[in-house]
Amino acid sequence: MPRDSSPVLVILAVLATGAMPTAARGSALLQAAALNGNASSLTLTLGLSAPVHPVVFTLDTPRRVVVDLPGTRCAAALRLPSAAGMVAALRGAVREHSSYRLVLELRGQPTATPRVVSQGNAGSYQLQISLGDTPASVAVASPERIVAPAHAPAGMDRDIIVAIDAGHGGEDPGASGPGGTHEKDVTLAIARSLAARLNNRAGLHAVLTRDSDRFVPLRERMDRARASHADLFLSIHADAVRNRAITGASVYTLSDRGASSEAARWLADRENAADLKGGVSLADVNRNLASVLLDLSQAANMGASVEAAAEVLSALDGVGAVRKREVQHAGFVVLKSPDLPSMLIETAYISNPAEERNLGSRSYQERLAGAIEAGVAAYFQHHPPDGTRYASTPRVAPTVADDSGV
Repeated sequence: MPRDSSPVLVILAVLATGAMPTAARGSALLQAAALNGNASSLTLTLGLSAPVHPVVFTLDTPRRVVVDLPGTRCAAALRLPSAAGMVAALRGAVREHSSYRLVLELRGQPTATPRVVSQGNAGSYQLQISLGDTPASVAVASPERIVAPAHAPAGMDRDIIVAIDAGHGGEDPGASGPGGTHEKDVTLAIARSLAARLNNRAGLHAVLTRDSDRFVPLRERMDRARASHADLFLSIHADAVRNRAITGASVYTLSDRGASSEAARWLADRENAADLKGGVSLADVNRNLASVLLDLSQAANMGASVEAAAEVLSALDGVGAVRKREVQHAGFVVLKSPDLPSMLIETAYISNPAEERNLGSRSYQERLAGAIEAGVAAYFQHHPPDGTRYASTPRVAPTVADDSGV
């Protein structure tokens, strides 16, 4: 097998915003990746949670572009884009010393050298690696316009906004337990308790999609969360199955299939679609760029959703049984906002007599709310949105009370 030639090019990217310290080992999260190009050009756009000084070089036989990202890990939900144009294959792998490597295998033997452009601000960074003639449409996609909340301009000292959705309501009772307990009542009680807890914590502010026993359509719940400029969306539920012996909590984020269907919906209706957070209107750009913007936004937020959900699931494990110990994925409508990290929490099985009694207990509802609060605070402790108090003030997440007395 032919040996690789020595690297012909090494580029150390300097962030466009000025000199910044290299990210701490493993501290940056690769949240999004999009590939755009044709037979003579390519642009790989990467969205990251923290600044990274990449090392980019080429190798021969076969011709490849290698992108090393020091101190970087890949979001669990990230799916690398499919090969297209001059890119025959695209793959990624964890490297030693907490780095992540991307390799683009090219068709033919192009002689052009890669170009690196980086830009961003605190909490939102983007790298563009280009070869050949850079597609003009991609150059406008800046990270702060994709993932930075519209209500979080740099320098502001705002609260983190958490939208809490009490499942079902009004004419829709949801599931019912063998003792007659309705899911809609349990979810509203937990949502109110959680909102009160979050509002009592400096730097956090909760909004409810419903605060009474009324019916709210699923997409309106999602729209209300976006209208409130929420940083995180939590939908509270209580599961039910025919087998009454089944118990435990589980947490869901959006599946790849659900994301794809929602992306198609947004692209089809982009003339009337609301702007993505940060002010990017899908109506103002051509379909190819709209697709890139939406892919980046969805990928970043799916990664954030999984990390936040994992924190909540871990905290719930300290309150009662956990049915599924890994974050699950599904196409629930309320999870489909492409620019808002979202999760659906099945607090327990209301179909189980013991768990129904727990769900109807005020003390247990409070402990569930406390666990969710702990998970949310832990997530924002590590991933504070730009422009918030959490971004500038170290905070300690609350501990979850034990389950004695239940």
